[in-house]
Amino acid sequence: MIKKSLTFAAFAATALGSPPSCSTNSPLSCSNTTNVPGTCCFESGGQVLQTQFWDTNPASGPADSWTIHGLWPDFCDGTFPQYCDESRQYTNISCILESYGKTDLLSYMNTYWKDYEGQDQTFWEHEWGKHGTCYSTLRPSCYTDYTPQEEVADFFQQTVDLFKGLNTYEFLKNASIVPSTAKNYTNAEIMAALRAPRGVNATIECSDGQLDQVYYTFHVRGSIDGGTFVAAEPVGEGNGCPNSIQYLPKDLSSAYPTNNTEVCNSTNTTSSRSYGYGKRRVEHPMYIYE
Repeated sequence: MIKKSLTFAAFAATALGSPPSCSTNSPLSCSNTTNVPGTCCFESGGQVLQTQFWDTNPASGPADSWTIHGLWPDFCDGTFPQYCDESRQYTNISCILESYGKTDLLSYMNTYWKDYEGQDQTFWEHEWGKHGTCYSTLRPSCYTDYTPQEEVADFFQQTVDLFKGLNTYEFLKNASIVPSTAKNYTNAEIMAALRAPRGVNATIECSDGQLDQVYYTFHVRGSIDGGTFVAAEPVGEGNGCPNSIQYLPKDLSSAYPTNNTEVCNSTNTTSSRSYGYGKRRVEHPMYIYE
């Protein structure tokens, strides 16, 4: 991986700036009928997808929990931007989180935000670089007294906070849908189970007939950091599963050992784009915010 150095604030009691203070009357993304001036209190992407994995072999995460894939900004028509700021392709996510005192967040991510090959750090870097840099409301210019990388901490915190309220394992279990090698479930059964707690559809994805991803769609009022997330029907996302679906148990003996070692110091690094992660999502051309 090609790397270049970028000096940033030392890792010691890093002070936070302030994200934008947005009115509770801010327009809901994908719901405005006129142009909205400025994008610090209006997410220009529109749709926000909290995405989750069910990795069985190799397995990742606990046996009774789905894991975090990411928080993706989609446009209102279902297309999406990616890699929106080359200068913020950071490669030391855990160090950034530690510098902002996010040790509890990092501990949670070490359990629930897992790469299926054990490369959690690289996976987090990828999710930030590809998706996190594309949120208009998390641009550094939107912060008062901005401190470098504070938007990174906000992105990961918001992703985890949303994930905690979207317990896919329990949603399915409540409809008597549990991992099994002995039976299949219908597409309709799974979709109904995921619709029940939110009142809108989720998006499901399968690989070789096996359920392995769920996307939950939101519209946002205000900033990604501290805004109001409203459950929404997905637009532009298909149903990537057959009528009869396997929902297999995780084979925890197949899990890769986790490589989360990272040395934190006062030198941050950025990297060139890498396309190895974010499984089963079609890549689109890079979009750059002006």
